Amino acid sequence: MSREPGLDGRHHWQRAIDLASRRHTGQFRRNGVTPYASHPVRVAMVAATVFGVQDERILAAAVLHDLIEDTTVDYDELVEHFDHEIADWVAALSKDKRLPEDRREAEYDRAIAAAAWPVRLIKLADVYDNLCDCDDARRSAALDTARRALVLAATDPELEHASACLDAFVRTMSTGDVAPS
Repeated sequence: MSREPGLDGRHHWQRAIDLASRRHTGQFRRNGVTPYASHPVRVAMVAATVFGVQDERILAAAVLHDLIEDTTVDYDELVEHFDHEIADWVAALSKDKRLPEDRREAEYDRAIAAAAWPVRLIKLADVYDNLCDCDDARRSAALDTARRALVLAATDPELEHASACLDAFVRTMSTGDVAPS
């Protein structure tokens, strides 16, 4: 398979949606009804429509962001379908589920902090979508995760707009409103 964008007539994000949809088949969101593949597509939509991202490589990585963590897709397969940079971004967004939770979260935060800024942008979009999708029982944990992501993105000038959007949404959700502004 070619790694050149557009050679097969499709954009990176189109190929990403195809791969993510196939590999997340049979998985569902916490509500047990919504197909899981809707989440990574929504993450890319948040990046595009809320944060104003137009880079199709970032949008593709947003769609792919949970593949290594939640499916049998590995880094090498992402390189085969896309390239090393996109695979690196997705790998940085993947938690090592073999580790105990406290260590796993600390390692994850370190990886996000050390990665290229598009990784933190995708993380901001991910937590934004998770806030949109959480029920009252999970709201506090989702808000904590969003605040952690904002801290990780605080020094990136490329992320000022995305951080401001998420911060405003976190403040809205903290007051009890449930719809994004």
